[in-house]
Amino acid sequence: MSKSKHDILNILGEDIPLGASRTINFNIAKLYTSTKVEIPVIIERSKKPGPVVLITGGIHGDEIDGVEIVRQIIAKRINKPSKGSIICIPLLNVFGFLSMNRSFPDGRDLNRVFPGTKNGSLASRFAYQFVNEILPAADFCLDFHTGGASRFNAPHIRVVPDDEKLISYAKIFNAPFILYSKNLEGSYRATCAKKGIDILLFEGGKSQSSSREIAREGVEGTMRILKHLGMLNKKFEAPIPHARSIIIKSSQWIRAKYSGLLHLKIPISKHVEKGEVLATITDPYGTKRHVVKSPYEGYVINLNESPIVYKGDAIFRITKEIDGSH
Repeated sequence: MSKSKHDILNILGEDIPLGASRTINFNIAKLYTSTKVEIPVIIERSKKPGPVVLITGGIHGDEIDGVEIVRQIIAKRINKPSKGSIICIPLLNVFGFLSMNRSFPDGRDLNRVFPGTKNGSLASRFAYQFVNEILPAADFCLDFHTGGASRFNAPHIRVVPDDEKLISYAKIFNAPFILYSKNLEGSYRATCAKKGIDILLFEGGKSQSSSREIAREGVEGTMRILKHLGMLNKKFEAPIPHARSIIIKSSQWIRAKYSGLLHLKIPISKHVEKGEVLATITDPYGTKRHVVKSPYEGYVINLNESPIVYKGDAIFRITKEIDGSH
């Protein structure tokens, strides 16, 4: 870690000394009923100086797995570092969480309005305050997401393809897959990149759902990162890495050629051969049955778990090119 923090950490205007534990409420707006919406920022500082790691979930309010990963990190006291500081925000978008909605009440995707503006929409104002009052404290960020709608993501880390430092961190995290992915304009990840703050974005599971396996991958990967940074509390052992992460250079969506009931035949993360049966699509009346086959060999890194699909819907995402050099 290239830079160190002063003995006093300032978050949302509050000074937090070494060795302190604090929960500060991040409050930017109220509900229509004038009820406060408070977003707990949970800070644990070792007496020993070191890096500051910021761990976030719930940028999209309907992404439960990300929230659960950060919750477990806190509940298991993994967030109490042997050195440095860990800041956990399990649920950034409380507004969306209340209604199980991806967006903010203004209809905007929080992860497309960073770094925000002081006098913009609610989502933009929230992003602005987060970027200016919380993010500057961080040396390293972990951000947890899930697949959108009914599409289930295989657990993976997203990094830009030319960032060797982040790729090395992604390998340490050791999710089953590492996906080369450009930073999207207006995203939290892009803002961190512009500010020179290292960030790993984890994707796994699907919205409005909770997966024990996805939570385990997220928590264990976090522990491996903390161990690498010398921050993992001595009462924990970092989980032994499983097989090396598979680096995905490119992938492609397979779309439904027919509308109907979708019957999946393979699990997420499976390596499939060209021509292998992935699913069938039937009509509700028992007269039609269409077989969906893989057009090429690859790993299934996303699948649509919706029981019904329309013609043209994305139903599988399969790797086309992987990097076997690592």
